Amino acid sequence: MKIAVVGVTGLVGSVILKVLEEYNMTDCTLLPVASERSIGKNIVFNNRSYSVLSIKEALEAKPSIAIFSAGSNVSLSYAPLFAEKGTFVIDNSSAWRMKADIPLIVPEINASLLKSSNKIIANPNCSTIQLVMVLHPLHQLFTIKRVVVSTYQSVTGTGVLAVEQLMCERRQMKCQQVYPHPIDLNVLPHGGNFEENGYTSEEMKLVNETRKILSDNSIELTSTVVRVPVKGGHSESVNIEFEEYFNLTDIYSALEKTPGICIIDNPYENQYPMPLYAEGKNEVFVGRVRRDFSRENSLNLWIVADNLRKGAATNAVQIARYLIEKKWIK
Repeated sequence: MKIAVVGVTGLVGSVILKVLEEYNMTDCTLLPVASERSIGKNIVFNNRSYSVLSIKEALEAKPSIAIFSAGSNVSLSYAPLFAEKGTFVIDNSSAWRMKADIPLIVPEINASLLKSSNKIIANPNCSTIQLVMVLHPLHQLFTIKRVVVSTYQSVTGTGVLAVEQLMCERRQMKCQQVYPHPIDLNVLPHGGNFEENGYTSEEMKLVNETRKILSDNSIELTSTVVRVPVKGGHSESVNIEFEEYFNLTDIYSALEKTPGICIIDNPYENQYPMPLYAEGKNEVFVGRVRRDFSRENSLNLWIVADNLRKGAATNAVQIARYLIEKKWIK
């Protein structure tokens, strides 16, 4: 079995290799793909050295699975070409997410929607994944009416140049500026591009992708995306209004039973999820669970996850593993 990783030298690409090893998906031939400036460089996977290929070389090799993490333009240009050759494409960009005929998958929630004919599969936005991991079990129990979410997003979600900007500013060095303002010792209420409705593209991803994954367009959802000077992961402050009354014990029980969720919620001992400790982990961490006394049938909670892992690489590898388990890979 051949697995291509497109964008292998990027932040997400490098984590994909780690997760493939951790999931024991090493019985394969790796096709590492990157931009022209990286062709010929060596990548180590499963204690073996591989040379970086061009995307056209990988296409000619006809991989069974191709995990794309190289941006929307690359995905729009090449994902259909790989699909035509029978390759399952798992795409981390926003290119295919809202296409009606393309499944948008979080395996713990809706992997059952996949069919062997789905050659292009969309990986959701990083902030969306950790949000729906929590919303899904609660929606099944109490029916969600409205969600208000504010995200506090790591610079790693922007990319390696954003990480470099943060670290350069911290050291008081000059470097390329990715953000329109300093990010160190600052927060930016700005993620993606501003749209005509006043929201950013990142904020609208949270709205639209959540509804698609939960298969419910009736959910009212509003969001604010904030970029913060951290590297470990994304955090979310979430307010949920349900259609019916709930007990907190039922909330905890539903979350505890959900694979991939870890509850850390003992605030009196200063125990709650933080990106510093979520970094490098695949779980979605939940804490500060409490009733909203200002609004009927409403709940507040705090969600943290490593955006490079469950928010991108881990979710993609989980999809790949599902395809293999279904024996759709020839």
